[in-house]
Amino acid sequence: MNKFRGKPIAYDEARRLANDKDVKVRLKLAKREDLVPEILYFLAEDTSPEVRRAIAKNISTPRQADLLLSRDDDDGVRFNLAEKIGQLIPGLNEAELDKVHELTHHVLDLLAKDQATRVRRILSETLKDIANAPPEVIRRLARDVELVVCAPVLEHSPVLSDEDLLEIITSTPVLGALSIISKRKNISEDISDAIYFSEDIDAIGVMLGNKSAQIREDTLDRIVESARDIEPWHKPLVGRPKLSRKAVLRLAEFVADSLLDTLALRADLGDNAAEAVREEFERRMEAAEGTRTREEGGPPEERAKKLFKQGQLDDKVIREACHSGDGVFVKTAMALRSGISLSTITKIFELSSVKGVVALCWKAELSMQTAVLVQKRIAKIPPREVQGSSDGEYPFTKDEMEWQLEFFQDSA
Repeated sequence: MNKFRGKPIAYDEARRLANDKDVKVRLKLAKREDLVPEILYFLAEDTSPEVRRAIAKNISTPRQADLLLSRDDDDGVRFNLAEKIGQLIPGLNEAELDKVHELTHHVLDLLAKDQATRVRRILSETLKDIANAPPEVIRRLARDVELVVCAPVLEHSPVLSDEDLLEIITSTPVLGALSIISKRKNISEDISDAIYFSEDIDAIGVMLGNKSAQIREDTLDRIVESARDIEPWHKPLVGRPKLSRKAVLRLAEFVADSLLDTLALRADLGDNAAEAVREEFERRMEAAEGTRTREEGGPPEERAKKLFKQGQLDDKVIREACHSGDGVFVKTAMALRSGISLSTITKIFELSSVKGVVALCWKAELSMQTAVLVQKRIAKIPPREVQGSSDGEYPFTKDEMEWQLEFFQDSA
């Protein structure tokens, strides 16, 4: 504020100056904070926008004049008023708040509805951290159609309750609003769930990177399950303060090698989980080496046939091909080892038939461990539907598996 430090001015002199034809004289007077309310109110109706802007900025201007200025035609007047009112509220004690409550809140309400975006924006900026700001004004600003207006209060305002935020999230907020809410300190599990169910990829990514955000373990597990193809989520997920063993092992399957290394160094991993992550890292290194070798060995069909003739098309080779996602090699290898036509094998994989794939692996004399990999990596069968057993035995009877293969062969 421009605090006037001149000598006190008499009332009659102030009235004379307020009517002076020279706008510079009236402007100088408008900046004084020692004038009686009557003079300030008079200047609030001055013909010069510059004078009215000074009155709007003057902390001594009475609230009645502020109400008048809140309807001023000049954007600059309303902008200065919004800035001043927002800065005044934190300094008012309870008694002062009660005294000016109705009038001040009326002014703020009018400014929150102002047609000029920059007026609403400065109001939002000045009220964003104020705990005793009028709730109805904050809620209006939080629902503003302009992101530059709603963003400050959505991210910072302590006035907004979880109920307010949930209502905004489940409505149709302005684009980017959910990402702003995701930045709030200590957002609750209910808010995190609402952001997750919004399916807003950007907002979920911001929430994951917010270390203070409280996220339920099962919600975090669901996010991890769908994160494979959403690369922006990978780094914040790896850096989350708390991750379940299930989430860690799932992340280890698809995050980049650099992030996998970071994952392995987490201090909160148990011995078993840490060992599993290290094994995944080593497997990737082996797969990368295997890819290089395959690229040097020619097309996958030719490599499979060559290894089969040499008696080297074994379980380990097929398992490595599964890890690297070499579907053509795996299907060719299974055709060679099982004696079943490639067309029948292709149909089984196209249909993602769990029993058909398992039966095919059994016929190709693959281990149950490799059969599980074939289901996951080559047939793309959802994790919950993958068939296997802890004892290494196939989960279906010989008759069941033979029937499956005969069915597909007849269909082909």
